[in-house]
Amino acid sequence: MTTVLVPRERRPGETRVAATPETVKRMVKEKLEVVVERGAGAQAHLADDAYAAAGARLADEAPWGDADVVLKVAPPLAEEAARVKRGALIIGLLAPHRFPELATALNERGASALALELLPRITRAQGMDALSSQASIAGYKAVLLAANRLGRYFPLLMTAAGTIPPARVVIMGAGVAGLQAVATAKRLGAVVEVSDIRAAVKEQVESLGGRFIELPASESGEGAGGYAREMSAEFLNRQREIVARHVAAADAVITTALVPGKRAPVLVSRAMVESMHPGTVIVDLAAAEGGNCELSRPDEEVVHGEVTILAPTNLAAMMAADASTIYSRNVLALLLHVLRDGQVALDPADEIVGAALVTSSPVAPTASATGSSSPGP
Repeated sequence: MTTVLVPRERRPGETRVAATPETVKRMVKEKLEVVVERGAGAQAHLADDAYAAAGARLADEAPWGDADVVLKVAPPLAEEAARVKRGALIIGLLAPHRFPELATALNERGASALALELLPRITRAQGMDALSSQASIAGYKAVLLAANRLGRYFPLLMTAAGTIPPARVVIMGAGVAGLQAVATAKRLGAVVEVSDIRAAVKEQVESLGGRFIELPASESGEGAGGYAREMSAEFLNRQREIVARHVAAADAVITTALVPGKRAPVLVSRAMVESMHPGTVIVDLAAAEGGNCELSRPDEEVVHGEVTILAPTNLAAMMAADASTIYSRNVLALLLHVLRDGQVALDPADEIVGAALVTSSPVAPTASATGSSSPGP
């Protein structure tokens, strides 16, 4: 029987868990033995007893050496990677571009790894798209952070003492996080303007009530799979010139622009920050990849002049319960996709597996070896 391990996350600030009692129940139904380290779901308010009731075996300490599959949120620590069983499979948000040493360590252990952030954006992989599910939470939470730190109302307010105009919010990047930020800021009553290098997202922005900031049409920002691509320095300079006028008038700026595998583009320069009026708040969601704001410092608050710059790297962890619920379903979908008769069978020729495979165990079975190529859910 294939043993699936759900360890407690040990990276600082990580409150999510890679499986919930809901997904454990489904894994048990698939004839998998599920071992959950005690306290794995505690920060997401998921009790050990709930895992046990779903059919999991509880362990005082994660038995890495016995697990055929390990489900993770954050990349394993070095000491965890050193305990992985030969031939085991790790599934998680493994950040291979930021932690290349992890791939080396897992290769040395003869283990395989599937990184959820590398999954292709195709219809068959939608249920596995953890980047989108967690980015949506980050976009929502970013607006709440901005509203909480801004010293004024977001909505238009009419009082006996006069009218308070709505806050002006500029959102940079109209991917999943950006669009959720648009929707949330509009619900709070702000006037929302959006900048993105992909002209194709204009309709989505406007459908949510945002105003699209038109950019020069000399280059297309459309990249593979619907992601943004890296733009020329000339284009980015022109973009900054156009957006700078809107930023200077904003009360809050939320930046979400990322390019897969690349450093995040700098969209808000020091000069732009210095042009903003006192009390403005910037929330930089790209801080983990270098930041969209020149003055951002990952997981720190910077006050420059009278502008506050927040650069959280893991906003989804601030909503551990819902983030874990959605993330665990993404993980389950990928796990079921690579199971054949209760055993892991990785097929590098498969469009999903081939894209997400960071390391491949020389002893792991393949779909061709099992004689099956049936699709996942």
